[in-house]
Amino acid sequence: MKYTLDTIPVLDAYKTGCECPLCKLRILCEDQYVDTMLASAYMEPEWRIKSNETGFCTRHFELMFDRRNRLGLALMTHTHMQEVIASLEKILEGGSTGKKSLLSSLRGSGKADENSMPAKIRARMDGCVICEQVDKALTRYAYTIAQLYFTNSEFKAQLEQSKGFCLPHLALVLDMAEKTLSGAQLPAFQKAVAALEIENLKRVEGELEWFTLKFDYRNDGKPWGNSKDAPERAINKLMGACVGEEAQMPAHND
Repeated sequence: MKYTLDTIPVLDAYKTGCECPLCKLRILCEDQYVDTMLASAYMEPEWRIKSNETGFCTRHFELMFDRRNRLGLALMTHTHMQEVIASLEKILEGGSTGKKSLLSSLRGSGKADENSMPAKIRARMDGCVICEQVDKALTRYAYTIAQLYFTNSEFKAQLEQSKGFCLPHLALVLDMAEKTLSGAQLPAFQKAVAALEIENLKRVEGELEWFTLKFDYRNDGKPWGNSKDAPERAINKLMGACVGEEAQMPAHND
């Protein structure tokens, strides 16, 4: 098998035995890109232009703030804020071209006016440089998973013995499979992933049920098994790693 820059991280993620290898890779990518933005990228014209125009989401502002490089973060935020102010001046001075009735808004009905002032403000703030980079990396990793399944027998066994994916990354992997696999490979991959996913969703659901039953006094002396962290793992399985140990960023001393 020919190894690429994306192959080794995928193989390493599967070796951890985590609930979703793409969540593991997502967190590692976030850590890398947050460090990059605060280390040198904010001094490079190409990245500074992108961060000025696009900005960052709440999560990645928080992660950068936690790294304590206040000067680097302040420099990026300052020039981004200047771009935002310039955009808002045009939006606020231009006004809206139309509006929905209050009743339609409360009911959630009526076509949203993309030219309205609120819509333009939301569109201006809807972006994140780090999210864009992480999404690109995860797309490559999902592609690698689909390809390795048919080119590396060791990896095929690893995938089939793994714990599947969270639902967002399940969709990503299947999407990449549909785009890149052909012939008999696509249905074979879909069948293997589907069986793996249902088996592991049921496993976590059963562990979550036992977590709730342990609060019945009649089960007080019975062992927890693997259920003590079942709520965290169930949430992460449904939504992607966002709570508990699986969602923790690597430790930093800064």
